[in-house]
Formats: sequence, structure tokens, C-alpha cells
Amino acid sequence: MKNNLPTEAGQSNSGQRQPPNTGHIDAINQVFALFQLNYHNQYFKAFSNDKDLNYIKRLWLDSLSRFEPEVLLKASRSVIENSEFLPTLKRMIQACEEAAQPDLPDAHQAFIEACQAPSPKAGFTWSHPIVYHAGKASDWFFLQNNPEHIAFPVFKANFNKLCERLLKGEELPAPQVKALPAETTTPLNKQENQVRLKQLRDTLKI
Repeated sequence: MKNNLPTEAGQSNSGQRQPPNTGHIDAINQVFALFQLNYHNQYFKAFSNDKDLNYIKRLWLDSLSRFEPEVLLKASRSVIENSEFLPTLKRMIQACEEAAQPDLPDAHQAFIEACQAPSPKAGFTWSHPIVYHAGKASDWFFLQNNPEHIAFPVFKANFNKLCERLLKGEELPAPQVKALPAETTTPLNKQENQVRLKQLRDTLKI
């Protein structure tokens, strides 16, 4: 088909990205095929001729080749399920970033978990450390003493910031329960023992 990209990968326009491979090219073609089926009128209005369509595909291929092909397909399905409008490249990048973190709960699920977690928070078994850190950054007291329409936007902002840090390769440590300080006692000397014994005798009147 004319609308399909060639199956041989060319060089990326950005020297900082790896050249896309055949898997990326196949994934981009599948993504646009899904968009054509689900956004039929919008699709043909946006891509009125083969020349424009191939140019857009190459642009998307260059920008999205940092993601694995399966991430591209997962992101495209997420976009289709959650939006009535044909996505921009920026929205697709966001969807790919979200799809690249399959073990993360969504922001609202994380918010509910953070609000319901018992104390001590560090001792709770979290679905992911990001939930604990987002709750801590939002302030536990604030989360538990404000309605959702006030607390959730604050939590979501902190959650998204932590997601960005994870995408950049940072690791969030698991919460650590602070150990109780070991009890230390200094033995009393002979004189102190005598004073303590006298006090005890005076108290007991013996």
C-alpha cells in the first residue's frame, strides 16, 4: 500500500536517538491503521493525500522510535479508548510514556491507596513506592483532612512529577521503617547506688 512506510529502516533525524527498526515501522503502520478505523472522518480530513500521510508517519517514526513497538501499540489503544479525537504527536508521546510504565497505578488509584493506607505509612505494603512518595510529598495530614476535589489535584501533581523522574531513569527507594533506638543504660556507680537505695528506703519507710 502507498500509505505504508517502507520496511527498511532509515537513519533517524536526531543524532541522539537510535535509528528505528523494522518493528517500529510496522508498529507505526498499525497505529495509523487503527486511527483510520476509529477516527475515520477526522483521519481523512487530517491526511488528505498520500504525500502528507507519509511525511507525518516519518515524523512520528523519528519521534517515537525511543519506545518499544509494543509500547506504541499499547499507547494507541489507550488513546482510542480514552479520546474521541485524533491525537497529536505530543499526546501520543504522553500516551507512550504512560504505557512504558505498566507496573504503575493510575493517579486516582494511587490517591485512593494513599488516603486509605494505615499508619505508620512506611510500614504499609504499597503497590509501588511512587504511591508512598507522592503521598508524603502531598502531606498525609492534608490528604486525610481535605475533600477529594481539593486533595486529589495536589496529589496528582506530585504523582506526575515522580512519574517523570522514573521515566528519566531515577529509582524511587522503598519506604524505610525507622527502627526504635536501642535502649541504653549506664550502670550506676557505688555512690549513686547508695543514694538510690536510701531514697527507696525513705519511700518505703524501712
